[in-house]
Amino acid sequence: MVAQITEGVKVSVETTYQPEYSNPANEHFMFAYKVQIENLTDYSVQLLRRQWTIFDSNGTKREVEGEGVVGLQPVIAPGQNHEYVSGCNLKTDMGTMQGTYQMRRLVDTEVFDVTIPKFSLVAPFKMN
Repeated sequence: MVAQITEGVKVSVETTYQPEYSNPANEHFMFAYKVQIENLTDYSVQLLRRQWTIFDSNGTKREVEGEGVVGLQPVIAPGQNHEYVSGCNLKTDMGTMQGTYQMRRLVDTEVFDVTIPKFSLVAPFKMN
């Protein structure tokens, strides 16, 4: 698991290889990742947008961005957290992801970016 705190918002990420949804013979490797966003501040924040940079070990780089996460723009109260699970497919058995969440403080409507720490996507058989 990797974690990072930016402006009082902690982002933790855990990954899992999904062999049942992967097909290595066809260069299709599926990974799930669970994200926990913890609000360590004294004010509520809302997640507005996400931006991901996905690197495949074959040198491919993809940028993905959009509103919210898994269809939601959650408001996270002080001391609370929001968790979600999503997935990423690669053409190789290893890669990385990193990015940012655009957040808004509800107390003063200030918009700020929270870093999503770089994490690895590695098929277990690759570690032998």
